[in-house]
Amino acid sequence: MSSTAPALADTLIDNVQGITVEKDGKIGRFTGLWIDESGRIKQVLHRTDKRPAKVDFLLDGKGRYVIPGLIDAHVHVMEIGFAALTLDLSDTTSLADAQAKIAAYAATNPTRKWIIGRGWNQEKWGLGRFPSAAELDAVVPDRPVWLERVDGHAGWANSTAMQLAGVTATTADPKDGRVERVAGSKKPLGIFVDGARALISKFVPEPRPEDRDLALQKAQEIMLRKGVTAVADMGTTIEDWQSYRRAGDGGWLKLRIMSYARGVPAMALIGGPGPSPWLYDDKLRLEGVKLYMDGALGSRGAWLKAPYSDAAGNTGLPRLTPTQLRNLMSRAALDRFQVAVHAIGDAANAEVLSAISELSDTYTGDRRWRIEHAQIVDPADIPMFGKHSIIASMQPVHQTSDRLMAEARLGPARLGGAYAWHSIAATGAPLAFGSDAPVEAVDPFDGMAAAFTRMDKDGQPFGGWQPQERISREQALTAFTYGGAYAGFAENRFGRLIPGEQADFVLVDRDIMLAAPDQLRDTKVLETWVGGKRVYDQTAAAVSP
Repeated sequence: MSSTAPALADTLIDNVQGITVEKDGKIGRFTGLWIDESGRIKQVLHRTDKRPAKVDFLLDGKGRYVIPGLIDAHVHVMEIGFAALTLDLSDTTSLADAQAKIAAYAATNPTRKWIIGRGWNQEKWGLGRFPSAAELDAVVPDRPVWLERVDGHAGWANSTAMQLAGVTATTADPKDGRVERVAGSKKPLGIFVDGARALISKFVPEPRPEDRDLALQKAQEIMLRKGVTAVADMGTTIEDWQSYRRAGDGGWLKLRIMSYARGVPAMALIGGPGPSPWLYDDKLRLEGVKLYMDGALGSRGAWLKAPYSDAAGNTGLPRLTPTQLRNLMSRAALDRFQVAVHAIGDAANAEVLSAISELSDTYTGDRRWRIEHAQIVDPADIPMFGKHSIIASMQPVHQTSDRLMAEARLGPARLGGAYAWHSIAATGAPLAFGSDAPVEAVDPFDGMAAAFTRMDKDGQPFGGWQPQERISREQALTAFTYGGAYAGFAENRFGRLIPGEQADFVLVDRDIMLAAPDQLRDTKVLETWVGGKRVYDQTAAAVSP
């Protein structure tokens, strides 16, 4: 027997404690996997089943635990890589902390024409307001600085960046965004929300193809290390797609990417007359298009039916009119592209639900309309998810990260439909879970624990936040496996560990169906396999070539 798994080999993974996922959400157990030379599962073996007499490669699992490869149903692949390669402010706990980190980064990178980064969060800082250009000028006055907020729905610029972009007090707000102003004046504060970000970002130098390839390599390393074997990439550009194709052509695309183009023009450019075929042995497919109905709660861009409790008169930012939304959805549906719409506020979700209800009469068949995030939904609108089998693509860790902010933004009377996993699932609507990385960390085990406890890593709040919206541990695992595959029309290709599917699985150090929430969050990934090939080994601490 060989000591390392070859790319194409008849393989037996034996002496393991394995978990399979059934369509009905039930959990099955097994002790071995027989994988054929194409990297697909030939047989799921139980303790009394006869083992094949001869295989090319044998792995003795030594009683370790095996779970299906985890699927993150909503990430931004390139942004994960670039976040790891540029200035990351996600760990900063105050404005002063962020300023010190920005100053240190600028000093370490004196030749960079722009200082670029992401991850700041004024709520986490306890600032009670947005930061300003002046506070960036205090640490980097001589070069343009552009820093994306943690949710990607606002950007922070210094005065040099605004001068280069020609942004002044006379610059008008775009229809789908907002330029924050210094109190009592028209002077730009330095914060640009949603569509207004383009006022600055269009001047930021574009990454080179080799930069994109490096970011893709980094993103793959991060996700495979966490046991994520497949993702839905929400907002793929033509440049991103070309990087994915280079990786596939070069044999270094290890992650499975279900791609959703960044808007209809990118959809038509990448896919042409319709979704692409599956490429590179089920590693890549352009499935559909990602549209934006509104912004995010943190930057008060989420579109609400009533004003924000902490910002009188502000109901957020609808980024499309009802007619624009329906026209874009129709354009995609005509060519059978799957439609995924970002909607966070209750007004945004109501509008998307209404549009799907109207268009479902015209565009019949298995469309699998998706709503991304579905964070705040009017309880009266929740039944629409089940009526049209709308996929609720949600991120459990958003609830634990956002709960205090959600309480402040909405007030107690409007929390009934907030992060309502149980209520939506009870309608019969499919759940697909993810992280929205790099908005949150790539950590499906943290997501699972949040889903069935509604508590954060510190066990807060005791008993869970809005605990009636907890789901079962089995539902959580399904939403991070089969649910993600189903949401991307990839069921029967991967996601469950059943005969005929791709052999995507993860060896972990504990039984995730029995571990306490804090222990589940501490789960260590020992090995990650994609298509019957080992692509991450903790002992080697590297992704195989």
